Amino acid sequence: MRSFTGKNISLMHLAQVGEITDEMRIVAETEGIDVELVRKELAAGRLSIPANINHANLKPIGIGKVCSVKINANIGNSPVTSNIDGELGKLGTSLKYGSDTVMDLSTGEEIDVIRQGIIDNSPIPVGTVPLYQALAEVESELDLTPELLLEVIERQAEQGVDFMTIHAGLLREHLPHIKSRLTGIVSRGGSITAKWMKHHKRQNPAYEYFDKILEICAKYDVTISVGDGLRPGCLADACDKAQYAELRTMGELADRCREAGVQVIIEGPGHVPLDRIEENIRMQQEICKEAPFYVLGPIVTDVAPGYDHITSAIGAAMAAWYGASYLCYVTPKEHLGLPDAEDVKQGIIAYKIAAHSADIARKTGAGRARDWDDDMARARFDFDWERQFELSLDSETARAMRDESLPEDQRKDGDFCSMCGEKFCAMRISRGMNEEDEE
Repeated sequence: MRSFTGKNISLMHLAQVGEITDEMRIVAETEGIDVELVRKELAAGRLSIPANINHANLKPIGIGKVCSVKINANIGNSPVTSNIDGELGKLGTSLKYGSDTVMDLSTGEEIDVIRQGIIDNSPIPVGTVPLYQALAEVESELDLTPELLLEVIERQAEQGVDFMTIHAGLLREHLPHIKSRLTGIVSRGGSITAKWMKHHKRQNPAYEYFDKILEICAKYDVTISVGDGLRPGCLADACDKAQYAELRTMGELADRCREAGVQVIIEGPGHVPLDRIEENIRMQQEICKEAPFYVLGPIVTDVAPGYDHITSAIGAAMAAWYGASYLCYVTPKEHLGLPDAEDVKQGIIAYKIAAHSADIARKTGAGRARDWDDDMARARFDFDWERQFELSLDSETARAMRDESLPEDQRKDGDFCSMCGEKFCAMRISRGMNEEDEE
């Protein structure tokens, strides 16, 4: 069992020196792959197992192309609304509907207390954006200091945060590229960093002090998720000079993580039209040497506020099919407000669909993902409603929809639904034909 030594105890470092740990064994068993493959992918930086040594109740998961596609749910309060009970409620919803990780993006009051509550109650990896808390502790973004940022990173690492978004790829020399954009900088971390650099006429402190960040992360095994501060916020800004300039710096940072034996994930867009998603994945895989790609959507159209869990899930399924390993959900409230528990549910279900669809196409786990669908098909043809509900991503909703449209005496064993009724049910007719052939 790993414990704090003040030295590099990260799983990547241990994998690089040939050691196989319990975390690697758990991931191998869960994914149905060989543990030596897990070790090799981890050592090469193509796989991440976010697992802070101080996150006591964690069940490790693997994020990478040899694993099933994972999804993340963002929770956390804002300066306007929510509290610890509300955030623990969102965590409960995230766990109930199958999110693989959660990120606490709190920017309001009691950030340390909320984060500790989330970590203590979460068996799945917990992520943060340390820059948000650093900003919450000063009057304005211009008062931020590199020392405060490093202190917050270490404080969160000591609490047990498993992965952190570090906006180290946005450099001062990238700022001229944003002038031609329709929506400028839409990343909170990116905008804070850009304004700080412009005012102080200094380089990005996360980039300038990246070696010190690596030292902290190595001690606790915090996975660095290199944040995309210049991700496009609309289709018109996708794949522009700003986005790709930052991506090249992110590739450099991924190399530095590997050299330091620190786990790394690369974050990606954003808003991208369908015909350019493959280009985004291909470039990231080449530049970042197949480091796990963590994408926000991408959202494939800008005109559906209130439904961006759908517009983004379309892009997410494609991104995962092309090679992204990790999908950050988008809720119906994207661009509109702070998500509540129902929004969290809707975002998770949309992204579980996207991830599972990609797993089927990728034949993840030697094709096991498809077994789930084949079981559902058999249950449907057998009119085994209880089995269908059991196999559903959201069994409560599936059951409620059937129950509300049929009389009670026809709900459990009826060999039809209210869409076609008894006379016009195609599968009922087909079953009857099969039974005739058997006679």
